[in-house]
Amino acid sequence: MKPFNVFPYGSTIDFMRLRMVSLIVAAALMFAAIGAIAVNGFNFALDFTGGIGVELRMGKPVDIEVVRDRLDKAGYTHAQVQTLGAGTDLLVRLQEEATPEGVDKAASVGQLVRQAVSTPDNPAVLRSSAEISSQVGKELALNGIWAVVFVIVGFMIYISFRFQAKFAAAAIVTTLHDVVVVLGWFALTGHEFDLTVLAGVLSVMGFSINDTIVVFDRVRENFRGMRADPVSVLNASINQTLSRTVITSFVAFLTVFALYMFGGDSLRGMAEAQIIGIVVGTLSSIFVACPLLLWFGTTKQDLMPKARDEEALARRP
Repeated sequence: MKPFNVFPYGSTIDFMRLRMVSLIVAAALMFAAIGAIAVNGFNFALDFTGGIGVELRMGKPVDIEVVRDRLDKAGYTHAQVQTLGAGTDLLVRLQEEATPEGVDKAASVGQLVRQAVSTPDNPAVLRSSAEISSQVGKELALNGIWAVVFVIVGFMIYISFRFQAKFAAAAIVTTLHDVVVVLGWFALTGHEFDLTVLAGVLSVMGFSINDTIVVFDRVRENFRGMRADPVSVLNASINQTLSRTVITSFVAFLTVFALYMFGGDSLRGMAEAQIIGIVVGTLSSIFVACPLLLWFGTTKQDLMPKARDEEALARRP
C-alpha cells in the first residue's frame, strides 16, 4: 500500500506542538455554533412543522425539478415534491406559512397548487389535499434526539470496553464537536433542516467516530510498543495514520459532493451536512482527538495489560 501513501509512513510532523492552538480553535468553533443555534434556531422543514399535503395526477410524466420551479414562481418556496408510483402521480407538501394570505383551507391550497403546476399540454388533476399535523413532526424531532443520545451512549460503552475511559471521553467530545459545528452551520445559514439533514448528522457521527478510532487504535499499539513520552507516541500515531485518514476522507468527500451536485434538492441538505462533517471530522481526528487524550492525562500505564492477565497467560500451556 506504500505507493498509495499521500504522506511518507515515517513522517515526523509535530502535531502536538499545536495542541493548545487547535483546542482553542475547536472550542471557539463549537461555542460559536452553539451561539448560532441559540440565537437563530433552525429553519425546520415540513417534516417537523406540519403543513398541507396535495396529491396530483398529471396527464403525462413531468420532471420534478420543473414542478419545483413552477411552485417557487407561484410563491410556494421550499415545497417538497415526490412521485407516487407512476411518474404521473405527484405528492406536493407545503408549509402553511408558505401559502398566500387569506388562504387557510387545504382544498383551496390544493386548487392553487394544481393551477401552478398545470400547463396547457399537461394539465393536473387534484386527487386530494389535507392538513399534516405538526404533532408528527414533534414526535420525529423527539425520536431524532433519542437517536443521537443512543448513539453517544453506545459509542461510550464500546470505546470504554475496547480501549479505556479516557479514550471514550476524548472520542465523544470530538464527535460532539463535529456534530455541533454541522448543526451550527445550518442554524447560521438558515438552510432548511429536514429528516434527510438529520440522517446526514447521524452519518457524520459515524464517520467521525470511525476516523477517531483508527487513530486511537494506533495510539494504543504505540503506547504498548514504543519507549517514548506520550507526546512522541501521539505524534507518531497521527503521522502513521495520516495517509489513511486523508485518502478515506477525500474519497468520501468526492462521493457526497457528487450527491450534492447531482442528487437534487431532496438530498442536498443531507449531502451538505455530510460534506461539512467530513471536513470537520477529518481535522478533528488529527488536531482535536489526540490533544484531548494528552489533556486528559493518558499514560502508558492506562493501556498496558493488567498483571493478573499476564499471569493468566503465563499459566496457559
